[in-house]
Amino acid sequence: MRLLHTSDWHLGQSLHNFERSYEHQRFLDWLLDTLVQEQADALLIAGDIFDNANPSAASQKQLYRFLQQARERLPHLNLVVIAGNHDSPGRLEAPGPLLEAHGTRVIGSVQRKADGEIDLEQLVLPLTGRSGAVEAWCLAVPFLRPGDVPRIAETEDGADPYLAGIALLYRQALELALSKRADGQAILAMGHCHMVDGQMSNDSERRIVIGGTEMLPAGIFDPAIVYAALGHLHLAQRVGKKEHIRYCGSPIPLSFAEVGYQHQVLRIDIDGADVREIVSLPVPRAVELLRVPAKPAPLAQVLEELAALDLAPAEPEQQPFLEVRVLLDAPEPGLRTRVEAALDGKPVRLAKIETSSAARSASIDDDVMTLDQLEQLKPDDIFRQLYRQRFDNDAPPEQLSAFAELMLTPGQP
Repeated sequence: MRLLHTSDWHLGQSLHNFERSYEHQRFLDWLLDTLVQEQADALLIAGDIFDNANPSAASQKQLYRFLQQARERLPHLNLVVIAGNHDSPGRLEAPGPLLEAHGTRVIGSVQRKADGEIDLEQLVLPLTGRSGAVEAWCLAVPFLRPGDVPRIAETEDGADPYLAGIALLYRQALELALSKRADGQAILAMGHCHMVDGQMSNDSERRIVIGGTEMLPAGIFDPAIVYAALGHLHLAQRVGKKEHIRYCGSPIPLSFAEVGYQHQVLRIDIDGADVREIVSLPVPRAVELLRVPAKPAPLAQVLEELAALDLAPAEPEQQPFLEVRVLLDAPEPGLRTRVEAALDGKPVRLAKIETSSAARSASIDDDVMTLDQLEQLKPDDIFRQLYRQRFDNDAPPEQLSAFAELMLTPGQP
């Protein structure tokens, strides 16, 4: 049996106000062709299908057209979709009965029975081969909020009840799968979570739970689970150096921090109850993300590099996105105008101007301040300290004067 693992599509995402439907459509078209070329038996989509809980009609249309086309081109294909922390469980599940009639099973949330017990049957899904016979079982567990997991009042080892509840839910689902499977059938798991030591992209990944207590250990997946298809982290990576617990990563770079990521879909070949091979299938990048210069530099150098940019002509939707990285030692009011002038006529989309200071000095919060000290701070004190933190210089008199004038403007605090 052959499966493809993908996640974190973030359909509907915009990059600094530039919409990205073209890139997403190019990925979906590539994925359709890849499913056919690889003759896949199942596609596992591990959450964050949409970028937000209220996706646009256009992004929903992209998803449903893809699911329809995938089933048309591969009538035997199993399609399993779980919700991520960006998705609305109810919105994702709403067309569920219609999608299931066409071969797609969507698990947006954990359902409970009338007695309050979790409906595990909904989470344990059979995967069928081309003959129609069951060849594997999938624990399709969506992103779990604290109210979704089994209620555990206390744990003997003092573990967080939320994390202990997640572990218990996977154990319960596994027990059900073990009771259902026949000889020679594999058990897989899906999840949308943050595993311990997982590398995240600070620019585009939303923390699941404030405080970091959401991080799960690799041991949460029992050895009976031959492959765990994870979503949430955008960098493709193994968990705990274990080959069979994987993040496939996002299919496109979702921020400039991800320009160096090798975006991919994972192919998993199962032979009976075991994984035979895991192969990375690189996703072609439809639109480049450029950072100029490679490291922040003084404005004069930046303008020279921008003027020297030699880019091939391209349609607007295919033009690269650009982040300009400038090192400043003082405010530069005309910065954007000068950058735009250097880029005049070039087939590129200016998405972001990132400024930083030449040296980093002590910040306001380097020394712990008491409440009394905080109360004594005046707005101009904060302005002076922030200016020094950012530019490693004292604020010039004209800047202090302009700030004082702003504070005296009617309607200001």
